[in-house]
Amino acid sequence: MQTLIDHARTYGQRPEEFADLAKGQSPEVLFITCADSRVVPALITGARPGQLFELRTAGNIVPPYAFEHPTSEAATIEYAVEVLGVKDIVVCGHSHCGAVGAVVRGDGLNAVPAVRDWLAHAADEPKCSDLADPTVAEAVQNHVLTQLLRLRSYPRIEKRLQADQLRLHGWYYEVHTGAVLEHRAETDRFEAL
Repeated sequence: MQTLIDHARTYGQRPEEFADLAKGQSPEVLFITCADSRVVPALITGARPGQLFELRTAGNIVPPYAFEHPTSEAATIEYAVEVLGVKDIVVCGHSHCGAVGAVVRGDGLNAVPAVRDWLAHAADEPKCSDLADPTVAEAVQNHVLTQLLRLRSYPRIEKRLQADQLRLHGWYYEVHTGAVLEHRAETDRFEAL
């Protein structure tokens, strides 16, 4: 913790680097990813402050859209699309994902009921032909595609997609190599960016 405190103490000592941020934000990308501490969107993308609008959830889950029961996630997505006018949304899953691994293995999560109930939002169990694979790559990639489909059920998203004002991207980040793959619709595979 002390190294984090030390960095925080010196971080704001260059106010000229931050002055423009007070004028507001206009990110072009909503980046939806897992809350996993090994996944750092700004490091992965090289983004500077103000360039990414982030939504981090356990397992990068996009919950079902329910107008009568709004969620923090739905509010963040709506704000990004309608107020900030993002042009792209990235759903980024990652290797060694504990949330997706728990879903595909059917882990008993009774000791963490909030996690268990949240993971129920994962929708269908992601397809995984090799449960022994510690990266759970196949399951995570299928999970990312499911979350992209879930996004399409949000009325504001569908409206922007129809108007060709928004693009959706599915990414897979390998925590053990740093590689980033993107889903290609033409091949229906995750390939290098």
